[in-house]
Amino acid sequence: MTTGISLVRENTASMQPPRALWVSFPLGRPLGAPGDAAFQHRVIDAALTLLREDSGPVLVDYPEDAPKVEINDAPACPVSFARPALNNDTWEAALITELQTLTPWHDLGRRRRNGRTLAGVSAFSPRENLQKLGQLLDENILPTNELKWFKAAIEDLKVFYIESLTAQPSTYNPKQLENIFWHETTLGAALLKFGELFKENPALAGMARIIAPRSATEKNQD
Repeated sequence: MTTGISLVRENTASMQPPRALWVSFPLGRPLGAPGDAAFQHRVIDAALTLLREDSGPVLVDYPEDAPKVEINDAPACPVSFARPALNNDTWEAALITELQTLTPWHDLGRRRRNGRTLAGVSAFSPRENLQKLGQLLDENILPTNELKWFKAAIEDLKVFYIESLTAQPSTYNPKQLENIFWHETTLGAALLKFGELFKENPALAGMARIIAPRSATEKNQD
C-alpha cells in the first residue's frame, strides 16, 4: 500500500491512487507553512493513518488550512520579470531568455541548500524542456504522443522556477509567489496557453487541470 499528499484534488481523483490526503495548501507547500513542525507532523500523521484503510482508492480531505504568512513579512521577488507578452520573436526564444535570467538565482538558492534541489523528475535539463515546449507552441502542436514527458517537464520547470523565486532566505507569501509565476513569467503564460489548447481537444481536456490550478485559469479569463 502507498499513500501520498495531494495539492490538486481533481488530478488525484482522476488518477485514483491507493491512498491520498488532499490538503488546501499552496503549490510547493504540501506540508503547510515552513518551520511549523507541529502542524507538519499532524499532516504527515493524517496521511500515514490512511494506510489503515482496508482497501482503496481512498481520498480524504485534510480538515485544517495552513497557517497564514502575512504578506508584510514576504520580501519582494528577487527576480524582475517583464509582462509575459512575448518580446522575442518566438515562444522558444522568450522562454530561453527567461531561463537565462533565472539560472543565477537558482544556482544561488541551490548553494544555500547545500546543493539540494527538488527538480530532476524529468530526464531532460530545464533548457531542453523549455526549448521543446517553446517549439510546440510556436508550431501550435500538442504533445499528444508525449504526455508522460510533458507532465514531468512542466512539474520540473515549476519546481525550478519556485526555487529560483525563493532564492533569498526568508519567508515567502505563497499566494504572492503563485501570482508571480502564473501572471508575470513567460513560462506561466506558456502553460496557460497549453491549457487552452488542451481544452479545445475533447479527448485531452482533462490535461488542462493538471497544467494549472483553477485560481490561475480563472484570473487569466478576467
